[in-house]
Amino acid sequence: MLSRSLYSQASKALLSQRPRVARSGVLGRISARCLSTFDKHHDVFETLGIQKTNNKGVFDGEWSGSGPIVPSINPVNNQVIAEVVTGTTADLDRALDRVAEAQKIWVEMPIPKRGHVLLAMRDALVKNLQPLGKLVALEMGKILPEGVGEVQEYIDILEYALGLSRMMQGAIIPSERPGHIMLETWNPLGTVGVISAFNFPVAVYGWNSALALVTGNGVLWKPSPTTPLCALAITRILEQTLRQHNLPPALCSLVTGGTDVGVSLTADKRTHVLSFTGSTQVGREVGKVVQGRFGKSILELGGNNAIVVMDDCDIDLAARAILFAAVGTAGQRCTTTRRLIVHESVYDSLIERLIKAYGQVKVGDPLDDGVLCGPLHTEAAVSTYKQVLDSVIKQGGEVLCGGQVLTEGEFEHGNFVVPTLTKVRPDMDIIKNEAFVPILHTMTFKTLDEAIAINNGVAQGLSSSIFTTNPANMFKWIGPKGSDCGIINVNIPTNGAEIGGAFGGEKETGGGRESGSDSWKQYCRRGTCTINYSGALPLAQGINFG
Repeated sequence: MLSRSLYSQASKALLSQRPRVARSGVLGRISARCLSTFDKHHDVFETLGIQKTNNKGVFDGEWSGSGPIVPSINPVNNQVIAEVVTGTTADLDRALDRVAEAQKIWVEMPIPKRGHVLLAMRDALVKNLQPLGKLVALEMGKILPEGVGEVQEYIDILEYALGLSRMMQGAIIPSERPGHIMLETWNPLGTVGVISAFNFPVAVYGWNSALALVTGNGVLWKPSPTTPLCALAITRILEQTLRQHNLPPALCSLVTGGTDVGVSLTADKRTHVLSFTGSTQVGREVGKVVQGRFGKSILELGGNNAIVVMDDCDIDLAARAILFAAVGTAGQRCTTTRRLIVHESVYDSLIERLIKAYGQVKVGDPLDDGVLCGPLHTEAAVSTYKQVLDSVIKQGGEVLCGGQVLTEGEFEHGNFVVPTLTKVRPDMDIIKNEAFVPILHTMTFKTLDEAIAINNGVAQGLSSSIFTTNPANMFKWIGPKGSDCGIINVNIPTNGAEIGGAFGGEKETGGGRESGSDSWKQYCRRGTCTINYSGALPLAQGINFG
């Protein structure tokens, strides 16, 4: 990245060499390339209140930060976008106290009135939809339509929470004793800690915070260390909304930082619910710690998702769905399709279509028109991509298309790879674990039972899909002897979940559920209440005690 003085020198040298070139021609294009990411997109950062340096990464009613200065990196060129002064465990300690104080006020507000505040948050996000979506693309690396779509998902869940504010219900339970009534209550637990991942730096927090808030909790967010700017921008918007409603803004607190902050948040008893999105390896330890202090955890961990393609499927529909499922977000969704399980009779025909489609995927800057696959988020992910392909070859598999790391021209300084198809066997070790890169492992099967066994034959159980036109296949797939995943689709991809349904998976995916359905109950304590209005004291089960 050129400093302003070096940029000025370069401009003068260029002018002296080509005095006849207009400023709006070649020089203008080169000047744009020489600008830093921050300067090039200054309007986005100015709109969202982000500075190039000295961004405070802690919010507990006030903005502060006493930890290390951490850069946010643009994966297109590995340049620093901006710097954030992160938090420490001492900052976290103070923030946990302040969010708890704010929650005492929030919990007294009638639930429908909480819904009105969430509606105002929704409106504020709508006003900032485009700059927020662009920020997601710049910092995370997903293409602009997906960045905007992610913010829209947060908007959608706030609308869902608004509806819940008029609909959350318990139950009336028949009592076996005369003159008694039984009912359920659902009350907030207190503080919900959210540790989110880089790949969805806005939406995952949105799922948790919207439901946590409508149920009466306060929220403390610890975002991924590599996407702090998205967290700062969102928190500023929530702060403004809360202040406009004369509510304590510490209700939506933020502490950026490293592993030490995450470990402390996980272990602290003041974190009544801990939502963690990340790897199975880390999630296993998080679950142990939270359970050890009898807290509640919501774990969203590894995926390793599969699509089964039957011989009776609409093969064109399947091909289109597979392309998005495997290549979208450069293979960095937890619901990305990693395994393609194809009936042997249609394998060659489907693979021919996919190879042709893969060849038409444009890789490049996620803000450029027509780009479908942006960069991987980090240089470490590029190394993972290469390691996986090496393992495929060593284990007897084959690379059908792709397999290259892009390092020349516009790709020279970024984390770009070519989406890849392989051909493997279901018993290979390489397909047992998930790699967050755009590599799709393909394999064949003969019977539906065999395909289901392959789908279920991994430790993870997040998302799955089958392509078939046979109702018998569909209902077996979603039945007790079908897919063992938390998300079980038919004739749609494994990714692109709607907010109305509960999101999450089984086995080493962690068992957590977020977003729709009755996921709101995880942020509450359930009370079973018996009210005696009879004046007598009959006991249950017909017991006579004296």
